[in-house]
Amino acid sequence: MRIAMIPARMGSQRLKKKNLLPLNGVPLIQRAIRRCQESNVFDEIYVNSENEEFAPYAEAEGAKFHRRPEELGSNAATSEDFVAEFLQKIDCDRVFQIHSIAPLASATGIREFVEFSESSGCDTVLSCVNEQIECALDGEPVNFSFEKKTNSQDLSPLQRITWSLSSWTRCRYLEAYDARRCATYAGKVGFYPLDRFSGIVIKRQEDLDMAEALLGYIGDGPEYGSR
Repeated sequence: MRIAMIPARMGSQRLKKKNLLPLNGVPLIQRAIRRCQESNVFDEIYVNSENEEFAPYAEAEGAKFHRRPEELGSNAATSEDFVAEFLQKIDCDRVFQIHSIAPLASATGIREFVEFSESSGCDTVLSCVNEQIECALDGEPVNFSFEKKTNSQDLSPLQRITWSLSSWTRCRYLEAYDARRCATYAGKVGFYPLDRFSGIVIKRQEDLDMAEALLGYIGDGPEYGSR
């Protein structure tokens, strides 16, 4: 069974109640549910939150609401904890986490991510944006050399994880979690490149403003972001 899980915590600090903020007139949480539905690949869609305020949004869009324990909505709670709690309660082969705060991921992009996840042979699949430009870490080159200038198109791209879309096989995730190992990267890990727009994640007001402006460019239909 294909399950989409949309996490929605009420207590965000940098941008208050960001999952309920409107983008082009549609709250982020509703937008995520609609994109999951428009992808036509999921048997069930869940909104996963500690706060009942999200339940009417889920029900209005034909999705289900999973209320996780209150403590899993705190700043101290980790994503590993609330994903594990969800998988302990909801039976599925693989869960697909679709973040409402990545509102420019299209229905087409979600569908293609699901297809890749299932055909990849990977237990964990993480969305990324390929950065094909000179990058350094702590002042040292990562994908280029100070010894010569290389054209950007000839560099090895770095895979910047976006967390817009993620998927895990239930058995591998819970196996790692129960053994107190890192479940987020359990088993064989694969990376799926998204376009740059789909990799935008709303953390601050400026991110939301940028997404609003970009919608005027890419359009706001079900297949926007398919480029």
